[in-house]
Formats: sequence, C-alpha cells, structure tokens
Amino acid sequence: MSQIVNHLGDHRVNLQVNLQVNLRIKRGAPGDALRFETHDVPFEPGQSVLDALRWVRAHVDPSLAIRYSCINANACKECMMRVDGKTVYACLAKLEAREMVIEPLPNKPLVRDLVTEVAPSDEELFVSSKV
Repeated sequence: MSQIVNHLGDHRVNLQVNLQVNLRIKRGAPGDALRFETHDVPFEPGQSVLDALRWVRAHVDPSLAIRYSCINANACKECMMRVDGKTVYACLAKLEAREMVIEPLPNKPLVRDLVTEVAPSDEELFVSSKV
C-alpha cells in the first residue's frame, strides 16, 4: 500500500492507495497448449518481478514453476525470463503498477511455466554423464 500526502491549505490529507500490478503469466509444459493466466499482485515501490512471482506462488498458486536462487543479487543467473517482450533477470527487473506480461525464454527448451533449460549443451552432457 502506498501513502500519498497532500497539503490543502492548513489541512493535511492522507490517502491510502492500493496499487496493483496485473501479471499476465504464460503457463504450460511441453506438449500442452500454453495459456496466459492473470494475477493481480499488490505493488510496493522497489519490488522486483521476482518478488511478484514469489507472491503469486505464496498467496495464489503454489504450482507456478519459476527458477531462482539468489533473490535480488543477480549472482545465480537462474531467473532469466521475458518481461514485456524483453529478456531480463526477474530479480533485477522492476515491478511497475500496470499490466506486465511474463513469459519463458523463447529460444530455450521449456521445462514448465517460466522454467526453461538454461544449461549449455556441453554442460548438459557433462551433468548427464555423471548421473
């Protein structure tokens, strides 16, 4: 909730404004028909897109698949996705009080929802040979 203070002459007026973000999240798994789901998320200045996605998982739909590790430090590079058509790190992309479209990376194999396979081919081969 954001607070707006307005001074009218000698009268101080406090208005509590409930700002929200409308997230349109692309969901699905390989072989399924992909679909968009819409979620209204409370907005606070300074929040990241990752904060909003974690809010959706915690309060609305725990089945939403997202990948992250570091939370707002851009150290792990795991939260890469598309926001409004641009490839970004969700932990760094700032949330805005408007509709935002969130999609998985289009050039990577889809695992589920916003999770894509991000390991390079040679790294995948190395990992699978150790299993």
